[in-house]
Amino acid sequence: MEQEPLTRTPDEPAAGENQKVYIVLSQTGTILSRILKLITRAPYNHSSLALDEDLQTMYSFGRLNPYNPFIGGFVQESPTQGTFKRFKNTKVIVLEAEVSAAAREDVGRLLAEMLRERTRYHYNYLGLFLAALHIDRKKRDCYYCSEFVKAMAERLGVPGTEAIPPIVKPIHFMGLALREVYVGRLQDYTPPQAANAIS
Repeated sequence: MEQEPLTRTPDEPAAGENQKVYIVLSQTGTILSRILKLITRAPYNHSSLALDEDLQTMYSFGRLNPYNPFIGGFVQESPTQGTFKRFKNTKVIVLEAEVSAAAREDVGRLLAEMLRERTRYHYNYLGLFLAALHIDRKKRDCYYCSEFVKAMAERLGVPGTEAIPPIVKPIHFMGLALREVYVGRLQDYTPPQAANAIS
């Protein structure tokens, strides 16, 4: 069963000088993620970008069908749909970055365009395999998850992203000077503003 596209498009940023975006690192427990964990010895082996703190819409490159790891591309992800819904014990760390409103708006437009033309984009399976051999291989409109998040973070102007090596792993984002807002099960995540309101 192919993942149904989410209908939500990137929200327009609220007025103000700076906005917040979120880099979400995860470990789902899929066969591929377990293999990657053995190779990388890292606690997280998938990365996504969210423009809103509720994380109901995240953007990445991953499996188009939650039950088929061999067909991948540009995806919208949600805790309540697709792979994250199937793997309910997915562990995440949520990192918050502050960016300019103009940069967030620019990336929001780009993501909306990518959604409209999503058939152009493909998962960089060969690049991921070669990365394990320390070989950098790029191809236009073709990404694996952390390549995509790095490209978006650079466009957003997230400080330190330019220093991440060309063969990028999700764990590299933990080396950035970002605010850690949550660690735990994705299904148990509460947005920071909602958590502050409760306390």
